[in-house]
Amino acid sequence: MGDIWTEIVAANAAGIARAADVIARGGLVAVPTETVYGLAARADDAQAVAGIYRAKGRPDFNPLIVHVRDAAHAAELVEWPDGAASLADAHWPGPLTMVLPAREPSPVTAAVRAGLPTLAVRCPQHEAMQALLQATGLPLAAPSANASNTVSPTSREHVLATLDGRIDMAIDGGPCRAGVESTIVALRDAGRWELLRPGPVEVEGASPPAASGKVEAPGQLARHYSPGKPVRLEAAAAREGEFHIGFGKVAGDVSLSPGGDMWEAAARLYACLHEAARSDAPRIAIAPVPAHGVGAAINDRLRRAAA
Repeated sequence: MGDIWTEIVAANAAGIARAADVIARGGLVAVPTETVYGLAARADDAQAVAGIYRAKGRPDFNPLIVHVRDAAHAAELVEWPDGAASLADAHWPGPLTMVLPAREPSPVTAAVRAGLPTLAVRCPQHEAMQALLQATGLPLAAPSANASNTVSPTSREHVLATLDGRIDMAIDGGPCRAGVESTIVALRDAGRWELLRPGPVEVEGASPPAASGKVEAPGQLARHYSPGKPVRLEAAAAREGEFHIGFGKVAGDVSLSPGGDMWEAAARLYACLHEAARSDAPRIAIAPVPAHGVGAAINDRLRRAAA
């Protein structure tokens, strides 16, 4: 891995081929998905996965999501009951991650699972990530492409803000469409699904997570997605020294969505937090955002940013 600069390639055939070569050699590549940019490495290589943890400064008890080409690829890595097949049929490729019992012996290195008997798998929709999965023929571990405990990246610029020189390559695929990380559900006894992290996909019947304190998937830490400044939520107006992120009729210094569109707010969430982090204001205030639909995911990220 280079120590001075990160190579940027376009999300075209030539760029994907170069990125696949980096991945095959155990390197790290930031790649766009429909949610946020992911930091991809081959999931079967312990040194490559260790590189993810090292570049991000991520605690090694926090497991990683493994990205796969399709449901058949996932079934090579995890137990694949009818309930998982049904969810995959409904939502893959797309922003849904399933936590399922890992197959043994596992082709995925133990560091990905952080010592757990389960593995988180997702089939992404974005053309660049799908092309990279096809080109490498490998399952790819890919957490968000940012330093741990900072705001997730939805553009190449966001990636380079914390990882430039710490990773080999970034594929520039423009801004991400969904803007918040995938929904994560875990399979429990009797085929019941438990919601570990809200996201763009709503899984009917998924129960709220039990208060076990156990970290089974990304995004469960109480403090996460931090812009590095104190954050005040439900702020209809700014106080002195606050950069104000608005929504709907609350204009703010920037707005998640002037028209109150929840999907636009999700897509712009991290871009607005990055802008607030770069501002001269020492504190951040954020307007109220309704908690229905994808708003549940937005509010989940905001609560963790403010923790």
